[in-house]
Amino acid sequence: MFTADFASRTQWVAGRSSAYPDGGPVNPGDNKLDYLVEDPAYSRSGAFRATRNPNSTWNTGLLTTEGSSEGFMVRTGDVLEAHVRLPVAVGAWPAIWTWRDGGQEIDIFEYHPDNPDLLELTNHVHGGQFYFRGAAVAPGAELDLRVRFGARSVTWWVNGVRVFGDRAGVGRNWRAYLIVNLSVSAGRYHPEPPPDVTEMTYEVSALKIHRR
Repeated sequence: MFTADFASRTQWVAGRSSAYPDGGPVNPGDNKLDYLVEDPAYSRSGAFRATRNPNSTWNTGLLTTEGSSEGFMVRTGDVLEAHVRLPVAVGAWPAIWTWRDGGQEIDIFEYHPDNPDLLELTNHVHGGQFYFRGAAVAPGAELDLRVRFGARSVTWWVNGVRVFGDRAGVGRNWRAYLIVNLSVSAGRYHPEPPPDVTEMTYEVSALKIHRR
């Protein structure tokens, strides 16, 4: 149904999202040091980058289907598959998630290298969260992720193994845009990057949506 081409200007918009106040570029209220940029070097290759600025913010890469000419939205019953390489640097905050009209958020995953073996899997629509720990999860590790957005249960797989079904689901008429980004933690919940870290990256080499 949908195969991500991050270089496509018709599929993806870079450097802004309604999930950020006024569309960005900053979101300190969510404990982020992000300063969103449209520069294709930060996202369009599938390598999502962040680089330190002198004022303590970080230029960061974000892509979303919201506002694109295709305007693709994930819907109830869809299955998302992605292959990612996790970041290494403490302070990195990668995620693949959904968003529309101030909510409709499902976190396919979030990761913080200070918790090196843990993925955060969250349904913010109807509630449900699981902290998945596994030996395959580690800074720099490559993972295959799969999520089914069921009406009655959102289900996650990691490397082909079912790890969580929330028994909450998204409801029958749910839909939302996709976001792929690398944020930088501001220190409230997870540590800021160490002073000697000036750049970080994580990679999404494949992302597809299947629809019956």
